[in-house]
Amino acid sequence: MDCFSYKNGSLLAENVRVEEIAGEVGTPVYIYSKATFLDHLQKIRQAYGGLDTMICYSVKACGNVNILRFMADAGSGFDVVSGGELYRVLQAGGDPSKVVYAGVGKTDTEITEALDAGIGYFNIESEAELENLIRLAAQRGKQAKVALRVNPDVEYKTHAFITTGKKETKFGVDIERAMKVFADYGENTAVNLCALHVHLGSGGKKIDPYVGAVEKILPLIDRLRGKGHTIEAVDLGGGYGADYESDTVPSAAEYAAGIVPLLKDKDLRLILEPGKSICANAGIMLTRVLYIKRGGRKKFVIADAGMNDLIRPSLYDAFHFIWPAKVDEKLVPRQRSEDLKIDGTEVVDIVGPICEGADFFAKDRAIPPTERGDLLSIFSAGAYGFTMSSNYNARGRAAEVLVDGGKFTVVRKRETYNDLIVLER
Repeated sequence: MDCFSYKNGSLLAENVRVEEIAGEVGTPVYIYSKATFLDHLQKIRQAYGGLDTMICYSVKACGNVNILRFMADAGSGFDVVSGGELYRVLQAGGDPSKVVYAGVGKTDTEITEALDAGIGYFNIESEAELENLIRLAAQRGKQAKVALRVNPDVEYKTHAFITTGKKETKFGVDIERAMKVFADYGENTAVNLCALHVHLGSGGKKIDPYVGAVEKILPLIDRLRGKGHTIEAVDLGGGYGADYESDTVPSAAEYAAGIVPLLKDKDLRLILEPGKSICANAGIMLTRVLYIKRGGRKKFVIADAGMNDLIRPSLYDAFHFIWPAKVDEKLVPRQRSEDLKIDGTEVVDIVGPICEGADFFAKDRAIPPTERGDLLSIFSAGAYGFTMSSNYNARGRAAEVLVDGGKFTVVRKRETYNDLIVLER
C-alpha cells in the first residue's frame, strides 16, 4: 500500500526514521515517499495496459514541483485546474501535450496561457465557456482540442462536497444536452470537439459507478459518431479511492477489470486523472504533542499542527489514521482502521492550536498513551494536505520533505514570520 512501516517500534519512511526528519526539519512536516508515488503510477499503467491510455496525475492533490518533476520523468501527464497548476507542470518539465485542463471558471488569461503552451485537451464545462474558448482561440489563430464534460447522473456515494457527477452540480452539462452542444459547435474551426469527459467525484469506494458511467457514455459516443462527429477519446476523470483504512477500496487492477472490457475495441483513447489514489498514501504529516489536557470526561492531545495544516477532517469529516511515530512493539498496528483498538491504548481527541472548535484531527480515537514531546504520524496525508493548507492564525505553512530510499530532502522550506508579510510591504 505504501512505504511507511514500523521497525523496532519506530516509523520509517522508506529507509529513513521519521524521528530523524523531525529532529532536523521540525514539525509539523509533510513527508513524502517517492517510491510510493512511482509504484502507484506504475500499477495504474499496468492495469490499463490493454488500452491506449494517457495517465494525467491530478496536480491539485499534491503539487510540489519536485514531485511533478519525477512524475513527468516517469512519463506521467497532468490534470490541471488553474493557470498556477499549469505553470507548475511546465516548470517541472511536464509535456504540455499530455495536459488536460478542467475547471468551471477558467479566466481569459488562463485560457490564453494554455493555448500558447499547446496543452492536450481543454475539459469544457459549459456552452458559455466553450464560446469563450472559441473566441480566444480564433484571436490567436489556434485550434484547441476539447473534451466536453458530461454528467452521467450516476449515484456516487461520498461526501456531498466532493460529488460532481450528478445533474445538480456546477460541473459539466447534462448528458441529454451533449448532442446539442456538438451540433452547435462541432464544426467550429477554432476548436476540435473530439472527446468526452466524465468526473464523478472524489473518495468513492466502489467500481460500479465508474462502470455505470461508461455504460451511459458509450451510447452517446455511438450517437455522436453516427452524426459524423469524430470522438477520439474518453476521459474518465479521477476520484478513485485511496486506502485511508487498510484494504477498503478497489485496487487499480480491480477498477480496470470493470472498465477495460467495456472500452476494448471502441477505438478510443482512455484518459485517467488519478490524484489521491497515487498520492494519499505516499505522504504523512508528522506533528509533535504540545500538551495533554482533561476537560470533563474528555482527554485532549494538543498537537503543534492545526486545521490550517490539514483541513480534511474539519472540512470533510475525513478519517486519517493517527499513531505515534515510536511505540512499544506490542502496539505496532497491523492495519489502519477507524475502530482499531489494541490493549494498552486510550481514547482521546487529537486537536490543534487554532482558535476554532473545528480544529481537530480525530475525536474519540484510541491511540497509545502519549506525552508532551511525542511525535504523532497522521497517515494518508499526501492528498489535499499541503495543497489545501493556509496561513490562518498567521501560521507559517509546514515544510515538505521527500524521501528517496535512505535519504531525505527538504523540497519546500518551512515558512517564516517574514514570509507571512513579505507580499504586504
